[in-house]
Amino acid sequence: MKVDRGTRPWRALALLSLAELLVMSVWFTASAVAPEFQARWDLSSSEVGWLTAAVQLGFVAGTAAAALLNLADILPSRLYFACAAFLSAGANALVLVATGLPLALASRFMTGFMLAGVYPPAMKMISTWFRQNRGLAIGTLVGALTVGKATPYLLKALPEVSIGGVVLGASGAALVGGVLVLLYYRDGPFPFIRQPFSWDLVSRVARHRETRLAIAGYLGHMWELYAMWTWVPAFLLASACLAPGAAAGASSPAVVDLVAFGAIATGGAGCVWGGWAADRMGRERLVNLAMAVSGVCALVVGLFFGWSLWILAPIVWVWGFFVVADSAQFSALVTEVAPQEAVGTALTLQTSVGFLLTMVTIQALPLVTDAVGWQWSFSLLALGPIFGIGAIFRFSRVRRNVAGPGRVRGKHQEPCARRRSWTCRERDGR
Repeated sequence: MKVDRGTRPWRALALLSLAELLVMSVWFTASAVAPEFQARWDLSSSEVGWLTAAVQLGFVAGTAAAALLNLADILPSRLYFACAAFLSAGANALVLVATGLPLALASRFMTGFMLAGVYPPAMKMISTWFRQNRGLAIGTLVGALTVGKATPYLLKALPEVSIGGVVLGASGAALVGGVLVLLYYRDGPFPFIRQPFSWDLVSRVARHRETRLAIAGYLGHMWELYAMWTWVPAFLLASACLAPGAAAGASSPAVVDLVAFGAIATGGAGCVWGGWAADRMGRERLVNLAMAVSGVCALVVGLFFGWSLWILAPIVWVWGFFVVADSAQFSALVTEVAPQEAVGTALTLQTSVGFLLTMVTIQALPLVTDAVGWQWSFSLLALGPIFGIGAIFRFSRVRRNVAGPGRVRGKHQEPCARRRSWTCRERDGR
C-alpha cells in the first residue's frame, strides 16, 4: 500500500496552500472597502451585506453547476483550478467599473461562482497526496484560504491605498495563484474513483443518518462563521469610535483594519491546529470544543463594545481562531461516514446548503444590530454552535451504535484507531 511519506506531499501542500491564499483574497474585497462603496452609492446596512451575500450565492450556484456538469471529473484538476482562478480575478476586478449596487452585485456573484472551481477542488486535490495526515493537510489548506480571505483588510491598512489598489491587488494575487497551480501542480498517488452525478445519490445521502447529522453540525458552524467574518470589521469600527481616546485619533482606521485582518487571519492558525488536534483527539471532540469556545465568544464580545482596541482585539482574535478551526474537520467527518459511492455528492450538498445558510445571518445581523445594538447582536450567532454541538453529540451516539460495542474508541473505527488518521476502507486501500 502506498503511504504519504517523503517531502513531495508536503511540497504539494505548500504549493496548494499558497495558491489558495492568493486566489481567495478576492472573496472579501468588496466587504473590505464596503464603507467607501456605501458612501459612494448611498447604501443601507442591508445593501452593504449583499456585497458579501452575493459571493455566497454565487459560490452555491457554482458548486451546484460544477456537480451537475461533473467538471471535477471531466477536466484535469490543475487546469480546472487555474481557469477558475483567472476568471475569478477578472470578475472581482469588474466591481471597479460598477456604477451602482446592481452591477456590483453581479460582479460579486460571478466572483463567488468562479471560486467554486478553486475551493472544493483544492480539498480533493490535496487528498490525492495524503492519507495518514489528511486532517492536518486539509486543515492547513483551509487555514491558508482563511488568511487569503483576510488579505483585503491588510491591503486596505497600507498607507494611501485606494479602492482600486485593494481590488486590483487581490485580483493580481488570484492570477499568480492560478499560474502557480497550472505550471507546478500534479495530482498525488491516491486518486479518487470517478463517480458521475446522480440525483439518486442525493437521496441516498439524505437518507443516511450519520451523514445528515455531520452536515447538521456543519450548518451550526456556518450559521456563525461568515456572519462573524463579514460584520466584525464593522463592529470594530463602530466600537473604536466610542473607545477611550477615539476623539484624539487613538484608534485610526488603519489600526482597525489591522485588527479586523487579525480577527480573520488568526483562523489560519486555528485551522492548522484543528487539523493537528483532530488527528489526535478525534474529530467529534475537536469540532465540539471549537464550537463551544466560538459560541462563548459570540455571547461575550458585545459586552466589550466601546472598550479600548487593546482589550477588544485579543477577544476577537481568539474568536477568529476557534470559529473556523473546525471547518475542515466537518468535511473530513462526511468523507468518513457517507456512503462511499456518494462522498462527492455528500460534500457538494454539505457545501451548497452551508453557504446558503450563511446568507441568512449575514443579512439578519445588521437588522438585529439596529434593534438591540452591537452589545447584543452577535448573541444571535451563538445559536449556531449550540445547534451544532447537539447534532455532533447525536452523531457520536449513532456512530457508536452502528459500529457496535468496542468498535469505536472516540476517534475512528477499529482497527484503524492506531492509525489516528482515516477510515478502515482507506487503510485497506478500498
